[in-house]
Amino acid sequence: MEIAGDMKALKVDRLSDIRKLFQKNVVPSYARFDLALDHGGGSYVWDVAGRRYLDLGGGIAVCALGHANPEITDALLEQSRKLLHVSNLYFTKPQAQLAEALVRLIGPGRCFFCNSGAEANEGLYKLARKFGHEEGRYEVITTDGSFHGRTLAGIAATGQEKVKKGFEPMVAGFRQVPFNDLDAMRAAITPQTAAILVEAIQGESGITPATTDYLLGLRELCDEKKMLLLLDEVQSGHFRTGCFQSWQRILENIPAAEEFSPDAVSMAKSLGGGFPIGAFWVREQYADLLSPGTHATTFGGTPLGCAVALKVLEIIERDQLAEHARELGGFMKGELERLIRKFPSVLKEVRGFGLMIGLEFRNDAPGFSGAEKTPALQVVDRLHEAGVLTVPAATSVVRLLPALNLTRPDAMEGLRAIEAVVAELAA
Repeated sequence: MEIAGDMKALKVDRLSDIRKLFQKNVVPSYARFDLALDHGGGSYVWDVAGRRYLDLGGGIAVCALGHANPEITDALLEQSRKLLHVSNLYFTKPQAQLAEALVRLIGPGRCFFCNSGAEANEGLYKLARKFGHEEGRYEVITTDGSFHGRTLAGIAATGQEKVKKGFEPMVAGFRQVPFNDLDAMRAAITPQTAAILVEAIQGESGITPATTDYLLGLRELCDEKKMLLLLDEVQSGHFRTGCFQSWQRILENIPAAEEFSPDAVSMAKSLGGGFPIGAFWVREQYADLLSPGTHATTFGGTPLGCAVALKVLEIIERDQLAEHARELGGFMKGELERLIRKFPSVLKEVRGFGLMIGLEFRNDAPGFSGAEKTPALQVVDRLHEAGVLTVPAATSVVRLLPALNLTRPDAMEGLRAIEAVVAELAA
């Protein structure tokens, strides 16, 4: 009887059947799109009915090398034959090598490895509290529109009220001020403030980059007030913008920024190319703050995860994917700017760097009237019908976060689908 039950379970391959299993057995914390994906290859995925979709969402900026990358598979297999996990009670070569690689790309400092972006940001909060503890400083100032994860401290740090509802009271020590407003940040500092945490490019609220003056001003402010400057690069990092971290792209070729460095940086998403791994880098000056016994994780920095992350870095460097992201992203952004000029009643703005692009729609566009869903969700649904996956943000922004090795023909396919949807909305 057990074997028959198992065989029956194996035959669940239709969207309706899978949906029913989710409804019965999975916590309903996600408003999922009505798609059941089965497998992928490169920048494409297929659903359980065999329909193909061009993936311009990349698992929300995770699948840096696309789906089912054979070199990632080989790295997983090779390392799995040696060691999967031994805990951080011991040294392992892959973790040491990955830390060395990240330090080389950011600057003198040290790394801590975890499993996700939310965990990486938790490390930054603890770093800030340890830094300010002796002086009674514990506050971290963040910004409106920010997103820093779904842990209790993460939602307290996040500048979006919708993620906080139902989880009050908030973890103490977090306050938000308007983004890109240096005066507001200065005014918010109190004797208890230990750090400032910002995203160099806000992702969840619609791909909004920090200005050069803002980033440089934050560094000066933190130096003046003896505070830590923390950057959340979970979504915008790992070469997505054409540089390793997005702050490096924003401050590129700015003479006053030559010596700029944050004090700590959180990373995840593309770091493992789909394998769950997170990390944070701490500037050398503060790298000893989290001494033995102050921070830990069972699964962080496993040999398996680090081996995969090293392979992702190797491929990005070998195939010059940072330069590719910069070039292809510039082309795509130019094409979207053309669409804005062609359909000004539907499109408002395109923002971003490299392959982190946000296309903002006008809320009052003719095609959106009378629908319950936000403009962003309506566009994403229409693109699903056209065979393209994208990611909504805020109420009216569609994010393009594709694989860094997206090809020009695939990009053109996606752009044609977007233009067709925009034309329908303008009719």
